[in-house]
Amino acid sequence: MRGQEETPVRAASPRQTIQVRFADGRTYEGPVGTPVAEFVEAAYPDAPCPAVAALLDGELVELTYAVSKDADVVPVDTSTNAGMRVYQRSLSFVLIVAGRELFPRVRVIVDHSIALGGFFCQIMGRELFSQDELEAIERRMHEIVAADEPILRARMPVTVAREMFASQGYDDKVHLLDYREEEQVTVYKLRGVHDYFYGCMMPSTGKLRWFSLRLYPPGLILRMPQRREPTVLPPHRDYPKLTAVFREYKDWLSILGMENIASLNEAIESGQMRKTILVTEALHEKRISDIADDIVARSGQVRLILIAGPSASGKTTFARRLAIQLMVDGFKPFALGLDDYFVDRELTPHDESGNYDFEALGAINLPLFNRQLLALMAGQAVRLPRYDFKKGKSEWGKEIRLSQDALIIVEGIHGLNPDLLPSVPAEFVHRIYVSALTQLNIDHHNRVPTTDTRLLRRIVRDARHRGYSARETIKRWESVRRGEERNIFAYQENADVMFNSALAYELAVLKPFAEPLLLRVPHGTMEYMEASRLLDFLQWVRPHKPDMIPDNSLLREFVGGSILRDFQF
Repeated sequence: MRGQEETPVRAASPRQTIQVRFADGRTYEGPVGTPVAEFVEAAYPDAPCPAVAALLDGELVELTYAVSKDADVVPVDTSTNAGMRVYQRSLSFVLIVAGRELFPRVRVIVDHSIALGGFFCQIMGRELFSQDELEAIERRMHEIVAADEPILRARMPVTVAREMFASQGYDDKVHLLDYREEEQVTVYKLRGVHDYFYGCMMPSTGKLRWFSLRLYPPGLILRMPQRREPTVLPPHRDYPKLTAVFREYKDWLSILGMENIASLNEAIESGQMRKTILVTEALHEKRISDIADDIVARSGQVRLILIAGPSASGKTTFARRLAIQLMVDGFKPFALGLDDYFVDRELTPHDESGNYDFEALGAINLPLFNRQLLALMAGQAVRLPRYDFKKGKSEWGKEIRLSQDALIIVEGIHGLNPDLLPSVPAEFVHRIYVSALTQLNIDHHNRVPTTDTRLLRRIVRDARHRGYSARETIKRWESVRRGEERNIFAYQENADVMFNSALAYELAVLKPFAEPLLLRVPHGTMEYMEASRLLDFLQWVRPHKPDMIPDNSLLREFVGGSILRDFQF
């Protein structure tokens, strides 16, 4: 108590303004209900990249969000993953609307991402567009952008949304809403066309300036910038091997009678998941068998099998299942660990931050690796190195000798880099790229990035086998992705064959493992935003127990129970 001293506390009228604080300490004030966009534009009028959303007290919100109380705000622009996703969704809506206006009976399906920025889109309702027709759609898109058309957001009952989508011929969304647990859904409107998109959208079209369309039979490519250069369209580059995988997956889904998440939910609800799982696993087994047959057909020439792929692709299980198939054909494959060829810690290259870069090719003792490979293939005795990760030192291990027709299998991130084997003749090597290259989409306009599938796999595996929280895994993910782009994705077309490790049913099985982990990510952290995004799309997926999954399934590497976990060859 201050006694007779004057207190600084006094009665006041309710404040009619709110204050927004930015990370650099600046504070702006405006009336209650001011859209967050107005604060962002006042604070950053000359931003090099357009803000497309904002973090408000740790929550990702659209720029139209009305600020009702004092808050901390961080602008989200297209140089970030979250911002680029907002840009991509909004631009996809412009393409859908432009195509619908010029060709009312045609439906554009946003299928999958492509390397170097963009989406491959299919056409439903007619043959492929001509070049002139595609240019007309692109011009209409530019007109919509130039007009800065509003993208209006509304919450409505699911029953109303279902009728609205049915009237527009969006049967995929009608089917999807059959499994909506909440009574309401967010719907967006652009030039009279209503659509559903999961995740934030831009408030209008005016900032969607960077894009182009390109014919790419049997569909088209919506080209967009990448977040590292968000105002520049990268040059187009063809990826024929990767494209072939996407077309193969389309055939797989046809065999399964599965089109999207709603189809998966229907299989769960109708008791058809046993068949779905068995057929999906059989497709994997057949593909691995075909890869083994290709290697056997080159026996006497191929001596070395290199397996590479990004994190959480299932490379370890794939390598072991491939080894078993080769054993069936009479071979005795030998697993050679690339990690044992690390240079001593003090010789490891450093990254741009000054930290050891264990993913750099220079972290491998290439002369020793190449010399010992040639010796092993010649039937000579070789004393293999063994790397002590605690000491950061290479030590000598056991001595081995292989028969001259033995197959050596090496799994590692550099397997597709031609500089890994400067001394080994190319005809001796068979390179395999393994990744979850496809995924079931939510509907025709809402794709699920395959990166998200791998992240969910890794979150579940890290929690089970490494004791990491979901927050820790998400925090490391950006660094993991940078290493993949530098060391793996740049060389993926060097593969002799690609194996798509995605399983059409896996989101349903991953969901009950991943959701509790994601819900523990603390609010207010940067990782919370990513966890919330993953939870948002998982809400559309019905969960399924893992009890029907075969014990040699690639998915067992992540959810546990793999019979191959301790398999040695």
